[in-house]
Amino acid sequence: MGLAAVLFSGIYFLSDVIETIQGGFSGPQLVLTLIGEAAIPFFVIGLYVLQRPKIGRLGLISAVAYAYSFVFFTGTVVYAIVNATTDYSTLTGDVGASMTAHGAIMVIAGIGFGLAVIRAGVLPSWTGVALATGVVAVAATQAAPSGVQLAAAGIRAAACVGMGCAFLRARRIESG
Repeated sequence: MGLAAVLFSGIYFLSDVIETIQGGFSGPQLVLTLIGEAAIPFFVIGLYVLQRPKIGRLGLISAVAYAYSFVFFTGTVVYAIVNATTDYSTLTGDVGASMTAHGAIMVIAGIGFGLAVIRAGVLPSWTGVALATGVVAVAATQAAPSGVQLAAAGIRAAACVGMGCAFLRARRIESG
């Protein structure tokens, strides 16, 4: 699970970097986004499971809600691929209010999962802080220049990579 969090968060962030550099979507970039986003529900639920029972009910509800939001977002990537959507603004216009609603779910769930990670004390607390900060930053920078949006996405990605690395380190210590 730790490796999945690191690998797929990296792929997802790489797709954000490519989108920023090229100023919009492209077929290969959207495929990377699809791969990264489709994995998020699985590794977030896995990160929850690996922290049980200490992560508690807030962790469960938040992990499920966060995972759900990314099931929706993965669907929007499929939509963008099928319809040859050129950029995020166009995609948001096409999908409408459901994008905003699922973004709100992602933010609330990301904050909740971040708090649950901090309270559980299984993973480094900075990863919970980074996740909560990152989801708020991603939402708050939607109208900002692309470099600012990329930095916000980087905070969220760093949180997931940090969680994954913490589990990989712990596993090495246990087996070593």
